[in-house]
Amino acid sequence: MAEVVLPPSPYRCIECNQEASELYRDYNHGVLKLTICKSCQKLVDKYIEYDPVIILINAILCKAQVYRHILFNTKINIHGKLCMFCLLCEAYLRWWQLQDSNQNTAPDDLIRYAKEWDFYRMFAVASLEQSAFFIGIFTFLCMERVKTAKKRPDFGLLLKGLLLSSYGKLLLIPAVIWEHDYTPLCLRLIKVFVLTSNFQAIRG
Repeated sequence: MAEVVLPPSPYRCIECNQEASELYRDYNHGVLKLTICKSCQKLVDKYIEYDPVIILINAILCKAQVYRHILFNTKINIHGKLCMFCLLCEAYLRWWQLQDSNQNTAPDDLIRYAKEWDFYRMFAVASLEQSAFFIGIFTFLCMERVKTAKKRPDFGLLLKGLLLSSYGKLLLIPAVIWEHDYTPLCLRLIKVFVLTSNFQAIRG
């Protein structure tokens, strides 16, 4: 008799990361009851009742449960646009630092033309650096999987998580616009925050 292979469950418990068949049960008259995880005996996903602002605050606090909620239990597809915005912010930061260090005495038209191409170049550099960073993470996880015999990670889902968790780069623009003596420190703290968010997304 052939072995029956069950399809993977569509959801995940945000606490223990085990698969779940449903997030809630809908009774008559719109009465909902959240599902209890069979593995850890906690709510599969408490965030489905939370306001988006509360979810955002928990994401800022770098909670792995929030990333599991977003990646597994919702259908958010803004990671592509968010990635583009983050790259533009990082390119602008690099371009701003480059212009701040250069003192050019060329005619105005040449300066504008050179500055425009400098921005495109910084965007290309930021894109290459981010790609190299992601490839490094994928390579490390593949090597770790071989050593520990773990299940092969879903690279599409991992990429989505890394892109979404890089939202902290959007803070680069306010840090540059409202320039003050603490701007370099703010930029370093933003980088630490983004790396922490990336780590939590990988954990999720």
